[in-house]
Amino acid sequence: MLHNLTSETPGGGEEIRVKIGKDRVVCIDYTIRLSTGQVVETSIGQEALTYLQGRRQIVPGVEQACDGLEPGASLEIVVSPAEAYGDRDPAGVFVVPRAAFPADETIGPGMLFSAHRPDGKNLTFRVVEANDELVLVDTNHPLAGETLHISVLVHEVRNASAEEIYAGRPFASVHVEPQYLA
Repeated sequence: MLHNLTSETPGGGEEIRVKIGKDRVVCIDYTIRLSTGQVVETSIGQEALTYLQGRRQIVPGVEQACDGLEPGASLEIVVSPAEAYGDRDPAGVFVVPRAAFPADETIGPGMLFSAHRPDGKNLTFRVVEANDELVLVDTNHPLAGETLHISVLVHEVRNASAEEIYAGRPFASVHVEPQYLA
């Protein structure tokens, strides 16, 4: 079941659908595929994604493509690395001394860690390879450099409350019946 929100026009006349725009709370289902067709992420079978439009909470290329859509709309888009997770940065792959990690922790490929940079910001990285002395890490997003094929189904759009805009995030997700994207 899709939820279509409407709002009355001034004067109590004909109703209009709320469209996706800045500071609207949007609820979508999505599936992200690589150019090979491999599904790398989906909301199908899980809770739909609820986000605040225009606040950089989703991939920029998807946010732009969704602008102006109404509940019930679906789209298939191809998003370049520049409009998704960026290009891979070779400088983002480097070696760290094993001593920089907790001594009692086994370190292996695929493990995720975060650390504080000298400027105080957090840095998340993935272990590529490790031995007793050195650890090869990658700070690139796993989908960096990939062209993404994304299916989107819009369930609900509503105006964000002043509190949600101030907080920069929606306070409640929306329950929707599972949908299936091609």
